[in-house]
Formats: sequence, structure tokens, C-alpha cells
Amino acid sequence: MGVNAKAAFYIQGGTPLHGSVRVGGAKNASYKLMIASLLGSQESRLLNLPNIADVEMVKQVINELGARAYNAGEHNLFIDPQNFRFSRVDGQYGKSSRASSLFLPVLLAKFGEAAVPLPGGDQIGKRPLERHLQGLEKMGVVFSQEDDILLAKIKNNDRKKRLKACHYKFEKNTHTGTETLIMAAVLAEGKTILENAALEPEIDDLIVFLNAMGAKIRRRSFRTIEIEGVERLGGAIHRVMPDRNEAVSYACAALITRGDIVVENAVHKDLTAFLEKLDELGAGYEIGNYGIRFFYKGALQATDIETEIHPGFMTDWQPLFATLLCLAHGQSVIHETVMQSRFQYVDHLKQMGAKIEYFNPEVKYPEKTYNFNWSDNRSSDQHAIRITGPCDFKGGTFEIHDLRAGATILLAAIAAKGETILTNIEQIERGYQEIDQKLISMGARIERK
Repeated sequence: MGVNAKAAFYIQGGTPLHGSVRVGGAKNASYKLMIASLLGSQESRLLNLPNIADVEMVKQVINELGARAYNAGEHNLFIDPQNFRFSRVDGQYGKSSRASSLFLPVLLAKFGEAAVPLPGGDQIGKRPLERHLQGLEKMGVVFSQEDDILLAKIKNNDRKKRLKACHYKFEKNTHTGTETLIMAAVLAEGKTILENAALEPEIDDLIVFLNAMGAKIRRRSFRTIEIEGVERLGGAIHRVMPDRNEAVSYACAALITRGDIVVENAVHKDLTAFLEKLDELGAGYEIGNYGIRFFYKGALQATDIETEIHPGFMTDWQPLFATLLCLAHGQSVIHETVMQSRFQYVDHLKQMGAKIEYFNPEVKYPEKTYNFNWSDNRSSDQHAIRITGPCDFKGGTFEIHDLRAGATILLAAIAAKGETILTNIEQIERGYQEIDQKLISMGARIERK
């Protein structure tokens, strides 16, 4: 992979983007599919994997656990679980990614026990693990903790140490929690029913893969998933779905620079809520069998956004969309209801010339409105911003602290007057493959130093 932790982006802004860019495999599906492949007894092949840091890290963990993960062709990975023999994930992997907790169901299903580091990743508020752990407890798992390592074991009332099926209803929507319990249930004894389960297309991608391996999973109704446990899974060949967050990032890049680009492989049904907001904004787009063309067709108009769980407007999209709202005429409001703290990019945009103010809207039933645990809310947390536009972005020097905020500042930089320097760019490269080269190919002026 060769990501250089000391590298920085030097960006000369003000150039419209023109051309086309191909969306790669989804970050939020890829490494989870890699982990799920360990549930099988035969080799799996994953196609269209993005060449990003999170994928490389999970590949390294898989090899350290005794299984074999190796590249075979461009963006393809073979994973052979036959020598998978260790049940402990090294503590170093907890700090940089949220992937560590997803090894829990796989290790428990294979060995009856697991030791994984508590997950880190982006600093965007608390990500409560109890929604995952409560479901696993209902399947017969007991937990303890040693420092930053979470220890799990199946209760010793079954000589086979097999997870037990359960009926579990998530208190609040959880993308990763749904995936965790699906992976736990596929080899469990009996039929598991998950209620209030998440609807994201990345979860459906996981279901398709596991069913190809021999699992019995189906969506029964709007948010209910039924999993009939099986004794054994085989292997499968699977193509990772396109990354909808990457598609939105390049769409915003086209519009913020007043450009015109084709985002190949963009799937419009996965972007419905985003496209509806582009209509309100007055932005141009055109859907074809090649993907979606995004183009600037005139002055953008202010609009309001409230992030929601799928199929609503994604929390991952709101920092990117904020750059467009900074250039829109009038006052826009963004209300973040999914993540506890996702406005780390705001101060950087203000330094670049944006007119943004924080506020907390009056919410009658915050426990129901917000998808994070309201009990975790701090008096200093800000859940909404007002953006007054249009503004003229100007360059500056910034250190990147998380993935989407980093992409947001990069978008503003390619539209800004003057030079912008971005450091700690490995945060961006956790989720975007060769983003600088792709932007350069469409006219952006970026140097890596």
C-alpha cells in the first residue's frame, strides 16, 4: 500500500474539475466481507476491493490469526481460512479502526472465545458497543475486560461451545451491530430473529456474500432479519458493491469547483436521499447506465438537511455536503441526529472563509430523535449548524483528524483561492484510494510532499 504517514497534500485551488472517475469497492463493506470470509471452511475470493488502509490492516490481522489473505490480480483478494487458529486480535489494531469488534462473532463461532481490542477509528462521538454485546449475551456469551482488551467466551454449558440463536430487538439503529449479530447467527444453533435491524445496502452486500457461502439469511419485513443457523459454511466469489460515500465525494467535488464529471459505477438507488437534496440545491446530475454525471448548472440555493439512518440522508455525507452549502445563496441548516459529534470540520471551514454558527435546536423527545445514546450527551456537544452563503474559500494549513472531515477540507481546498496544505493525510487515505491522483486526472492541482 505504501501510505506515507509523513506525507502532506499541497493544493492550489480554483480549477474546475472535468472528466470521469471510477468508484471503487465500498470501504464500509470491504473489510467486513473479509472478516466474514473467516466463517467459511473453504477459500473465498473478494473482487473489487479498494486499496485503502482499513483493508490492508484487516488483511494483516487475518494473516496474524493464522488464516491466509493474499492479493491475486488487481483489487482482488483470496482468503483461505483453513489454518485459522488464533482467537486473539493484537491490541495495536484497536486505536486506528473500528474493525476490531467485528472479529468477535467470527472468533466466538470458530473457537468459543475471543479477545479483541476496544475499537477506535474516527473521533465522532461515542459509538456504543452495548448494542452489539447485548445481542451476543443473548446468544450465550459472557464478557470481561482487561485494560483495553475485551474478552468474550461462550458459557460452558455446551460441550460444542456453539452460539445459541436468539430473538433480539435493537433499541436504536446500528449498522455495525446488525452486521455483528448476522455473523454470529449464521453458525449458531437455531433460528435468530433481529428486529429494528439496519437497512444499509452494505448490510445487504454482506447477506448476499454469506448466503453464497451457504448461510440462510433473509429480510422478512422492513427491519426484521431472520437467520437459520447452519453447521458449516463453504467459500464464495463475491464482488464488493460500489462505495456510495466515494460517489458523493466526487459529486460534491464537481459541483464545488463548478465542474462537470462522470462518476462511473455510481448506483443511483443507493444515493436517493443525496440526489433529492441536489434537486433542492439546484445542482445538475444525469443518471445513465455508466453511472451518474454531476455538473454545475448555475447558482446553488440554500437548503436544510437532517441526517437520518438509511434510507435517509447519511451522516457520512453531511460534512461533504456542507462545502456545497457554504457556496449556496441564503441560509442553510444541518441537523446531525445520527452521530453525537460530527462537526470537527467546521472550525477549519470557518478559517477558510465559511460563515457557520453552531446551535442546538429545540427537540421535544431527544431520546427518540437522536440515534446515539442521549445519556452520553455533553453540554458542550453541538448538534446543528447554520451556514450563510455564498462564501469565497481561501487556503490555509490544516491537520486532518478524521476521514470525512479530511475529505471535506480537501474539497474546499480545490475550490479555494491560494494554496492549502493538509497534513496527517493518512486519515483521508483510510477510506479513499488514490484520491489525489483521481482528482489530478480531472484537473485538480495537488502535490504530495
